[in-house]
Amino acid sequence: MFYRPEDGHGLPHNPFNALITPRPIGWISSRAEDGSNNLAPYSFFNGVAYTPPQVMFASTGSKDDQPGTKDSLANIEDTGVFCVNIVAYEMRDAMNASSAMLPKEVDEFSHAGLTAVECDTINCARIEGAPAALECKLTQIVTLPGVANRVAFGEVTGIHLRDDCLRDGIFDVTTFHPLARMGYRDYTVVRDVFSLARPDD
Repeated sequence: MFYRPEDGHGLPHNPFNALITPRPIGWISSRAEDGSNNLAPYSFFNGVAYTPPQVMFASTGSKDDQPGTKDSLANIEDTGVFCVNIVAYEMRDAMNASSAMLPKEVDEFSHAGLTAVECDTINCARIEGAPAALECKLTQIVTLPGVANRVAFGEVTGIHLRDDCLRDGIFDVTTFHPLARMGYRDYTVVRDVFSLARPDD
């Protein structure tokens, strides 16, 4: 099968998200200028540089009370900071609850039954008990073709690691099983890990 996206795929559901899988989930916390907290998962997320450490996430929609964008990007544009919380399998229901399209004044931490704790290097909340959290300072927001497609880049200014996820000096993902996004309504979880040495090592 071959199709041009501009012509449509002719399938019952768009296959695009199912092709780029699994995708890590950035559970993005932000804070509005009025001090209210926001939390939302984004699967167009990844690390993009080592030195200094940098991450990105893309927002691809808007909501009625945030014209042209969503709460996360609106808050980040106003404050210049955000936090990326890593999603453990055991937190899947809370993550899903926080994805609801709620009014901007609703605190998704409370809505999802999560506890917000303050970050150390930025004025933002993070999720208590998350396996890891990356405190970020916004570096730029890039507007992409299409309606409300925007990418936020951030420099990581502080990193929280849950102590029980460290084994022999290594951050061991098998201690918490990261959740990842697939296509449609599907997710997967990391339980099996193997290593490969690079040819030039």
